[in-house]
Amino acid sequence: MTRLLFSTDHEYIRLDGDIGTVGITDYAQKALGDVVYVEMPKVGATLTKGGQAGVVESVKSASEIYAPVSGTVSEINAGLADDTGRVNADPLGEAWFFKLRLSNTSELDGLMDEAAYTAYCQGL
Repeated sequence: MTRLLFSTDHEYIRLDGDIGTVGITDYAQKALGDVVYVEMPKVGATLTKGGQAGVVESVKSASEIYAPVSGTVSEINAGLADDTGRVNADPLGEAWFFKLRLSNTSELDGLMDEAAYTAYCQGL
């Protein structure tokens, strides 16, 4: 069973066992506008919750991507480099950024489910 959680920095993590698939939310891609460049972490990199994991650049601005939880990068979505438009078209699907093997599952407790995230965004 997969579980979808969200951070206050507008990243999502889709959990499947101890692997989390990370990307930016629909709210984030709309705020950025047309994405033109994505920088992702390297496979094998160790990320810390809240630490920088990459960068997304759009025609409007650049934004850092933060790790929603700590872990080791097990895979990146290499296809995004050639087709950054997928970030705008399908942020919660095909436009995931990287997969992370979680090192501390208790960090998931600080993330929001979809209802809480929607309420959070409405308050912004």
